[in-house]
Amino acid sequence: MPSSASPDAKWCSAACRKHGVDATDRALEQRIDELLAARSRSSSICPSEVARSLEPDDWRPLMEPARRAARRMVARGEVEITQNGSVVDPSTAKGPIRIRRPR
Repeated sequence: MPSSASPDAKWCSAACRKHGVDATDRALEQRIDELLAARSRSSSICPSEVARSLEPDDWRPLMEPARRAARRMVARGEVEITQNGSVVDPSTAKGPIRIRRPR
C-alpha cells in the first residue's frame, strides 16, 4: 500500500493522488532538487538524468515516476516543466520535457 503525503500535499493528477508518494517518489523529488542546485539558476535537467542518477543500470522504469515527481513539484511551485524552452502545462505535455527552477 502506498504511503500518503501530508494533508496539504499538492497532487499533479488524480492518478498521482491514487498512487500516493512512496520512498522512491521522495527520492526522485530530492534528486531533482539536488541536480538543479548543482547547476546554474538558468539551467534545466531532463527526467532521464534524475532516473539515471538513482538507478544507472535500470533507469527506464523510473522515467514516468521522475516525470510524476516533477509534476508534483510544479503543483507546489518548486519547478517548471518546459518544452523547447517554453513553460508548458505538465498535465498536457507530451514528449521530451525539461525541468527548471521557476523564472
